[in-house]
Amino acid sequence: LTMSFAMQKLCNFRQRRLDGYRFIFKNYQMVLALAFAIEEINKNSDVLDNMTLGFDIYNMDFRAWSAFENPFIWLSGQYNIPNYSCLRESKSVAVLTRTSGTTSAQIGQLLELYKFPQVTFGPFDPILSDHSQFPSLYQMAPKDTSLAIATVSLMLHFSWNWVGLLISMDEKGLWILPQLRDEMSKNEVCVAFEEMIPGSVFTEMSKIIGIYNQINTSSANVFIIFGDTETIADLMYSVPLLIKGKVCIMNSQWDLTRKRDFVLGSFHVPLIFSHHHSDISGFQDFLRTVNPSKYPGDYFLARLWLLHFNCSDSEIDCLTWENCPQNASLEWLPGQVFDMAMSEESYNIYNAVYAVAQALHEMLFHHTEEPPLRNRKGMVSSPAQLHPFLKHIEFNNPAGEQVIMDEKRKPEAEYDIVNIWNIPKGLDLKVKVGMFSPHGQQLFLSEDMIEWTIGTTATLHSVCSESCGPGFRKSPQEGKAACCFDCISCPENEIANGTERNQCVKCPDHQYANTERNQCLIRAESFLAFGDALGMILACMALCFSMITAVVLGVFVKYKDTPTVKANNRTLSYILLISLISCFLCSFLFIGRPNPVTCILQQTAFGIVFTVAISTVLAKTVTVVLAFKATSPGRTMRWLLVSGAPNFIIPICTLIQMTLCGLWLGINPPFIDIDTHLEHGQIIILCNKGSLTAFYCVLGYLASLALASFTVAFLARNLPDTFNEAKFLTFSMLVFCSVWLTFLPAYHSAKGKVMVAVEVFSILASSAGLLVCIFFPKCYSILLRPDRNSLHSFKNKANVKK
Repeated sequence: LTMSFAMQKLCNFRQRRLDGYRFIFKNYQMVLALAFAIEEINKNSDVLDNMTLGFDIYNMDFRAWSAFENPFIWLSGQYNIPNYSCLRESKSVAVLTRTSGTTSAQIGQLLELYKFPQVTFGPFDPILSDHSQFPSLYQMAPKDTSLAIATVSLMLHFSWNWVGLLISMDEKGLWILPQLRDEMSKNEVCVAFEEMIPGSVFTEMSKIIGIYNQINTSSANVFIIFGDTETIADLMYSVPLLIKGKVCIMNSQWDLTRKRDFVLGSFHVPLIFSHHHSDISGFQDFLRTVNPSKYPGDYFLARLWLLHFNCSDSEIDCLTWENCPQNASLEWLPGQVFDMAMSEESYNIYNAVYAVAQALHEMLFHHTEEPPLRNRKGMVSSPAQLHPFLKHIEFNNPAGEQVIMDEKRKPEAEYDIVNIWNIPKGLDLKVKVGMFSPHGQQLFLSEDMIEWTIGTTATLHSVCSESCGPGFRKSPQEGKAACCFDCISCPENEIANGTERNQCVKCPDHQYANTERNQCLIRAESFLAFGDALGMILACMALCFSMITAVVLGVFVKYKDTPTVKANNRTLSYILLISLISCFLCSFLFIGRPNPVTCILQQTAFGIVFTVAISTVLAKTVTVVLAFKATSPGRTMRWLLVSGAPNFIIPICTLIQMTLCGLWLGINPPFIDIDTHLEHGQIIILCNKGSLTAFYCVLGYLASLALASFTVAFLARNLPDTFNEAKFLTFSMLVFCSVWLTFLPAYHSAKGKVMVAVEVFSILASSAGLLVCIFFPKCYSILLRPDRNSLHSFKNKANVKK
């Protein structure tokens, strides 16, 4: 039995002159892989017992006008007319082809007429998977279902997001293009340019020139080429333009031997996706034994030896081997001429031969009891008999890998990532630098082994816009791809703590953004603390004034029976001094970290104790006026003074203020508030007054009491000096009103803890004004001028006034 073997441009056997013609020696490995597999099967009696496999080799041109030449010769004979003479008797059971999808489809239609099984060992073509059109065609290569994912994974690994696409203008290109677009879109990889490679580049030179110009002028340094060998080869040879500093990613259909005459270094191919396969044991040992003496009828092998081992040829068709090295081997040839490592297509040929052999084995086993097989000396009556067995074949090859002919059940391909080293010049050494597994979509890569361009190992950069660093966000450029953007600094109190951020993140209220806008820092709490210099000064002032007021109170209690104390209504003086102590002490409610209790007590305690103090001053002023008026004829003033009516001013005024404070607490009481925007890096903790209306009502009520006290005292300032303290009361209320009139603008212009300090200072200043203006003159008379603090002195003053 034989199995025909069609290769694409193995060599031109009709070419008799070697000068000016270059053989594609690397393709010869596929012939040897076929021979190796058949010899291995023939030696194994467990596969085909009492049957020997053979093969015929025919060259197959990829050009449409000559694609059918050798198939017709094989089917009908060298000089017979196709479809006129009967099909010559053939022992062939299957045809192995490597040609492109288009040519395979054309040949497949011819072979389908005779129901010949066609097994393609070239790249997988989804178009050929349509068994309604190609029922007799089988593909050995694994499916490229993960090729787009693997390619984009490589882009992501190197952070390339600006990539060009060069896709062949055929069915396979139209098949892979939407997959690439979809996968790139999902992973935010943008298409810098997209060009379709025409099928006939020689007739569309303007299109090819445009493609090269696009590559050279584009800012993308990485582009993906997907196409079959012929299309890419024509593209490479058509226009010798220099393309420098670019990275090319290609599928496994690239043939390095096709670029020998191209401008070196102008179109470097650094990374290729190739189907992963195991090593076949014994294949390289078999290659070492191959020579023209072993296969004397191999014309191509003879030419290979002649060109590379200096063998003499006496005639053009007669070769002599006297001058050939006795131990010459294919292993001596450089890698760019012949590669000892089994190629992907050679591996597919190896599996294809075993698949056909396994199908024959099952068919023979199925028909062992049928006489026709015996009668025909082991020959297969028709190749069509092989189809039912071939389409369902499934086995493990000698390397241990599973081979499945059913395309629906084929496993997803694993990819080796191959780099081409060109040092020294012309080496073209294939180096495996990584691998992609579709299971889990895992990419493994050794970056230090990659040669990007000739003599360069530094990874190239391919982005439309440079990455936005921490503290910046991306702002899309109008009318451009998503990968093109401007970098804008994050707004205040927002950060971007990584690169490529689309949005800035606002810091929480208790944190703030640093000046670089890449980190949120904890805000320092800010309030009028006892530990601060300002807080400490105010606290010391409040404590000192409280102690001074207590001392004054002590003096008045000690000298309560003296004329000075009695003449100034000692009960009201005691109340006023106690209220002033409370005013000084209520300042401590404003110092320290605010809490709900202190926030409520701050304003209410301040309002009530100051109401007591001001109403006491008012009562003292009214008492002075009544005391003077009581000396005049009439009963009303005397009755008011004797009945103690002025003493009711204090509780009535205080009750009104307490009512206002109660309404305040009931409607909208003060509460703890924080301000994160007032000072950078700080969180201001303060008491929010709640209802501002209530606050200003309390403050306004105090102002009306103070104004009333000032008015009464001012009108009584010219009363006789003996019993008159109206001048001191007038001056004290003048100081009090001046302080609080100054407080309002200062309070509203201050911020944070300074605002609180202004309020505390106003409390201390106004309270101190009352203490100093009213009580210091009396203490001076009591302690330093005791001669004035006697009844005799008062009588003398009274007589003098008379």
